[in-house]
Amino acid sequence: MEMDHLIKLIETVSHSSLSKFEYEEGGVKVQMEKPEAVQVTAVPVPAATAAAVQAEEAAADNVVACPLVGIFYTAPEEGAEPFVKVGDTVKKGQTLAIVEAMKLMNEIESEFDGVVTEVLAENGQAVEFGQELFRIR
Repeated sequence: MEMDHLIKLIETVSHSSLSKFEYEEGGVKVQMEKPEAVQVTAVPVPAATAAAVQAEEAAADNVVACPLVGIFYTAPEEGAEPFVKVGDTVKKGQTLAIVEAMKLMNEIESEFDGVVTEVLAENGQAVEFGQELFRIR
């Protein structure tokens, strides 16, 4: 049996309503069987379910929390590029931000290797001890 003939046979059976097909020619036997047709219906996903999926993904992320009370800064100085943005890959010990406390600039370092999935504080915002600042996956 030629390859072109076999391919045409497969395509024909695939597009037909047949669920099983057997063919024999010149000592070559071909058997094809399709699984039962599965009817798929569209089901709208409730917003609560989508929110639950997002919450589950967020729970899987590592969290970098603020070690002190102060003002959160995303960049080393005004107008400069931020230390990190969402989607950036970071390494343990890499500076993520600065928290100013009592006129001292304290670097906030990543405790994890991974990708920044969320920045949870705004530049110039007052932050508290233990407040979540970054999510890293």
